Amino acid sequence: MATEDRLRTYRGKRDFERTREPSGKAAASGGGEPRFVVQIHDARRMHFDFRLQVDDVLKSWSVPKGPSTDPGDKRPAVPTEDHPLEYEDFEGVIPKGEYGGGTVIIWDHGRYEPLSHDRRGRPVDFAESLEDGHATFRLHGAKLHGEYALTRFRTGQGEEDAWLLVRKGPARAGAHGTPDPRRARSVRTGRTLAQVAADDGQE
Repeated sequence: MATEDRLRTYRGKRDFERTREPSGKAAASGGGEPRFVVQIHDARRMHFDFRLQVDDVLKSWSVPKGPSTDPGDKRPAVPTEDHPLEYEDFEGVIPKGEYGGGTVIIWDHGRYEPLSHDRRGRPVDFAESLEDGHATFRLHGAKLHGEYALTRFRTGQGEEDAWLLVRKGPARAGAHGTPDPRRARSVRTGRTLAQVAADDGQE
């Protein structure tokens, strides 16, 4: 599917005359290892947005409690619309009245390795593994490291698809959940949500 088609829902929800979010019109480089980004989004409900580069878009999930480093935590994740690759760099305030109005910071970002295999141990295309409802990958971020899995446990028929985001491996000493989002700082600028809002004149 062409990028234009993949981003139709994303663009249809936004007025780019009002929001500074990227429109996805600029050509974005997709070379090298695929990227990931985790953004904290103080919208109507506070949540984390977990995004993985798949081909020329960012596949996206809303994760209310955020990713955890504790394998015992099974974090619900709700799929959202594909985002443009440039969204990896977005940090700022989405105006009130716009879709997703609120403050966004980049909590973590980096590269990831697709790890999905079939039952015979042969590598599986990552987009196909997501389509099939189970994908494993290793994150190389500033804060998140190690193997994770996204697993669909309910397919939406009148309901939204429901997924779980889980840290793989045995329980480890020192594993911890996600920090308080209001105290968390951007991996890019070191600012909190409140500081980003204040810098934008929204506080």
